[in-house]
Amino acid sequence: MRTVSQIAEAARRAQPSIAAATTETKNRVLIALASLLRTNSGQLIKENARDLTAANEAGLSAAMTDRLRLTDERIEGIAKGVLEIAELHDPVGRMLSTETRPNGLSVGRMQIPLGVIAIIFESRPNVVVDAATLCMKAGNATILKGGKEAHFSNIALAKLIAESLASEGLSTDVVQLLTERSQVHELLQQDETIDLVIPRGGEGLIHYVCQHSRIPVVRHYKGVCHVFIDESADPNMAIEIAVNAKAQRPGVCNAMETLLVHSATAHTLLPMLVAALEKAGVEIRGCEQSQQLVPSIQAATDADWDAEYLDLVLAVRIVRDMEEAIKHIEAHGSLHTEAIVTQNETNAQVFIQRVDSSAVMVNASTRFNDGGQLGLGAEIGISTSKVHAFGPMGINELTSRKFVVMGGGHIRS
Repeated sequence: MRTVSQIAEAARRAQPSIAAATTETKNRVLIALASLLRTNSGQLIKENARDLTAANEAGLSAAMTDRLRLTDERIEGIAKGVLEIAELHDPVGRMLSTETRPNGLSVGRMQIPLGVIAIIFESRPNVVVDAATLCMKAGNATILKGGKEAHFSNIALAKLIAESLASEGLSTDVVQLLTERSQVHELLQQDETIDLVIPRGGEGLIHYVCQHSRIPVVRHYKGVCHVFIDESADPNMAIEIAVNAKAQRPGVCNAMETLLVHSATAHTLLPMLVAALEKAGVEIRGCEQSQQLVPSIQAATDADWDAEYLDLVLAVRIVRDMEEAIKHIEAHGSLHTEAIVTQNETNAQVFIQRVDSSAVMVNASTRFNDGGQLGLGAEIGISTSKVHAFGPMGINELTSRKFVVMGGGHIRS
């Protein structure tokens, strides 16, 4: 069994081959993988069942179990996602800009792979495929470390990725999977062979990686996402957006966790909002003023304003105005996704300018902060760091740039 340093060195050696692979070769690997996912769906579900059994025995929440589960429909969705990546433009070698300097030098910038990327994640086994294929298309080698809750699912998916790489004569070291938790600390010390670490998971994982990594980290921090209902909001629109943002899929990072309602509209709108949310199965925890308007609301604690529930639980607060809403977001948000529901264009523009999150929505659900929904194709995750990427990380965010300078015998005096 290879050590972590040997795995990282193997990834470094393999990376130039995927960086130099033609678009056609990379796409054939992806098409082969999609086919393997479909033909092996039964085996994948069988291995996933082993993880689900362990999850139930460990008492994982319903939301976490849902993130873990593979079904025929979800495997088909993963396969389609792989084919969508095959259809994306190949960023490697693309010239982004070129200008001619006064001295006649042509100066351009070319997209290049980042190199070797380590991705540490929890629960969702689809991340194995999403991360590996996006990194591969962008010319990067990848070392993956998933959570123990998806142990058997991750291994089964990694085997199919290796098979697809081998089908085109590419090294299987382009994508490697670590399976032991004890390997994480050593992985984070491999700064001579790994270029970037991307952690995806809970707050504890992010803090651990940032604290111990000698490698640059792009944080995919928790999603404490807010929806602010302005006093001018259309009531029906506000209800539909709030219910969708919270209940459409509560166990994901772009689900709403706190609802802020303008005091001028709370008296009439909040009871309707709560009724619709409770009908969708949402437990409401609110401020004292909201409890006075709707007695079924439970009392919120200070911890609720910072909570990423990832479940059918929602914090509700009545605010005096947009200024108080923005101050609340500044104090308790995680730079992920915020939304305003308003018919006032001025208020919308102020919210856009003032709220400093990776995505700001106007009259749209927070659930749209997603690479596929925003036109990036698949995504590696949603970065809450401003360096080197902010928001959904698609294929372009998995590249860097180098200068290409063309001269005609130029020398500098």
